[in-house]
Amino acid sequence: MDFSSPLWRGAEPLLLASTSPTRHALLRGAGLTAETESPGVDERAVEAACVGLGPTDLAVRLALAKAEAVIARAPGRIVVGADQVLECDGVVFHKPADAAAARTQLARLAGRTHRLHSAVALCGGGHAPETFVETAHLTLRPLDAASIAAYVALAGPGATASVGAYQLEGLGIHLFTRIDGDHTTILGLPLLPLLARLRARQLLAF
Repeated sequence: MDFSSPLWRGAEPLLLASTSPTRHALLRGAGLTAETESPGVDERAVEAACVGLGPTDLAVRLALAKAEAVIARAPGRIVVGADQVLECDGVVFHKPADAAAARTQLARLAGRTHRLHSAVALCGGGHAPETFVETAHLTLRPLDAASIAAYVALAGPGATASVGAYQLEGLGIHLFTRIDGDHTTILGLPLLPLLARLRARQLLAF
């Protein structure tokens, strides 16, 4: 596959410590050369070691763990790690394991505003690791059990593919009454602050 780009100035393609097709698509859409690699990080083990951390700090710790795992195998590369933590009323939610878990999770989020904390860790290139986190606030409309079941059935794998049991860029948009936050933050890779940091490292053409 050709990863050449007139925009990217790195000697090798940007390395995304994630196999998320959504994050990869965001980078490609911004004209960035990018490769992906699974970090192989046990997220729940990292979380268990971070008891007492708030959701934003937890998101940063997870993103950094992923970036560090990949750069250890690919020294000299520019690596981006990312993670997203959903928090509602002080409770951290995880990606639902199956359709039943997705229905339960959506019932708990329905009629409430939750927060998506999207963290990024940028490592390599002779610089100390940089981390940042952006937060979006999303309000689900009140949903009865029949509506939730209908959505989960229609969404199929999309209902279990993300931490919120929805994909905003798909059928998930029907679940909301209000969304406050950058779209790329909601999708799990806040591009504006990431691009600013890449420009500061002279890795972009403009």
